[in-house]
Amino acid sequence: MIVVTTPTGQIGSEVLARLLDAGNGTTPVRVIVRDPARLSPGIRERVEVVQGSHADPAVLKEACEGADRVFWLVPPTPGADSVTGHFHAFTEPLCEVIGTQGIERVVAVSTLGRGVAENAGLISASLAMDEAIAATGVHYRALCPPALMENVLRQTASIRDEGVWTEALARDRVLRTCATRDVAAEAARLLLDATWTGYEDVPLVGPDDLTPEGVARVLAEVLDRPVRVRQITAAEQRAMLTRHGATEAWAQGVADMVDALNSQGFYGAAQPSTPATAPTSFRQWCEEVLKPAARG
Repeated sequence: MIVVTTPTGQIGSEVLARLLDAGNGTTPVRVIVRDPARLSPGIRERVEVVQGSHADPAVLKEACEGADRVFWLVPPTPGADSVTGHFHAFTEPLCEVIGTQGIERVVAVSTLGRGVAENAGLISASLAMDEAIAATGVHYRALCPPALMENVLRQTASIRDEGVWTEALARDRVLRTCATRDVAAEAARLLLDATWTGYEDVPLVGPDDLTPEGVARVLAEVLDRPVRVRQITAAEQRAMLTRHGATEAWAQGVADMVDALNSQGFYGAAQPSTPATAPTSFRQWCEEVLKPAARG
């Protein structure tokens, strides 16, 4: 039995679809979802559903009864009162379930930066999650992408209508990226493989080494219109997030992440691409995902 968290989310939904397509009904799948109505009828017919949040110990315990594998993702929550507290609130119940209910393997979405990221806000909290899960002794794979290409979709209207892409990463830094479909593909592959053991990070680094200006150039070429970078500081990004409803703590966590990326550069050109786990280029993703979205 495989338990899938965030089954209606950007990554979780793709993981679920791949598991169901590959398993052909031979591997039962159970999902934890706050609102089952958000699952399509076709999906609901093929999975067991436990309603609630996977931060709720009782919900997680019910969902993991008889399961041996878990896909784990802590959902980003801009309304959280504390970044560290948010990750801990999800991770602690999982560690308890691992210790009491026989979970054998966990595949989680984490991030690059282990061993080099310091005081990096959301990145540091995610890496601490890995350490807590690994300390239980469960077989563990931490999927480690850099920035997700899908983050660009939040600015589709601005890119399309104003020719402006806003970015807080410094102009001389390389913005390594990964498509969510590549994260999902690797997660599904690992969840369907019962042979791996121990704990490892799995880097998922796309083939591009684009600076912010390079990203804007690809956007312009794909969309066939001028696109420029509007450079902002981490402080300006923090203020923008709070204006859009994020708590001060969450906005500060994002600002700390940006400051660390700018000062420490651990998403940079020195990080090798990993074509086996992250084959999608940024241009390919723009052609296949962003361009249709911009038309809509």
